[in-house]
Amino acid sequence: MDETNKKENTGTLNCMIVSLIICLLAQAIGPLKFKVMGIDVTIMTMIWAILLGIALSPHLLGKIIPPIKKIIGQKEIERAPFLLSIVLYPLGIMFGISAGPKIGVVFESGIALVFQEFGNLGTMFIALPVALLIGLGRTSVGSTFSLCRDTALGIIGDKYGLQSAEGIGTLGTYISGSVFGTLFYSFLAPVSIMLGFHPFALAMASGMGSASMMQAATAALVNAAPQLEEEILAYSATSGLLTSVTGVYMELFIALPLANFLYKKLHTPIENFRVKVFKVKPEVAE
Repeated sequence: MDETNKKENTGTLNCMIVSLIICLLAQAIGPLKFKVMGIDVTIMTMIWAILLGIALSPHLLGKIIPPIKKIIGQKEIERAPFLLSIVLYPLGIMFGISAGPKIGVVFESGIALVFQEFGNLGTMFIALPVALLIGLGRTSVGSTFSLCRDTALGIIGDKYGLQSAEGIGTLGTYISGSVFGTLFYSFLAPVSIMLGFHPFALAMASGMGSASMMQAATAALVNAAPQLEEEILAYSATSGLLTSVTGVYMELFIALPLANFLYKKLHTPIENFRVKVFKVKPEVAE
């Protein structure tokens, strides 16, 4: 066949086939459940998909088993962010269709639930300076403007692209949350009750836009206060619904612009501090 008539291998087909196989394997393995100090911990099946995807990288198993590079190589790595962006559009549409008819819940809820999204902004004032201090640079914007779940991936992917510094930061926080978030919230819930926080407040806080984290936090809360199981489930479900309704607007119109503003204001003084104290090479703000 004439070389000019051959279709260029963009890596798309390989990405789709490997993704399907990984998903089937992860689903077959199922969630990982165990107890630590009497606390039930459940890690969702997504963790297996993430670990398998990392393992198939040409920089890991590809070095040990060279033929893997023919299936997952540089073309597939470059193609994957674009395919992920395409997948996120139907997800955003699903959020709109499912949450739109229930917008009345937002107005019927108490003032604490309505303004719960502003709580996510508070962590940015801590996380972004720390990210700059350890040298993450522009990546800190994508990694700290939210909890970086599905809606954040869609926003950053559309605005900057997932191969950008912001996209890498968002993906990094997304994966970290999937791996460590479940464990963190499983322990945080019962410890917070011991510190005097009300179970209802903690149930509201568990609806942060992540199904796996919310499930872990809610299960730990119910285990710590079984007599309030129905109320805890109701508050966490309502909180999760409100996050899906209001979270995308909060992230797009308030959180992301605020993160960019803080980056511009803090980058230079923090970078000067790093150069002076840690003797590192200065990074130019983008």
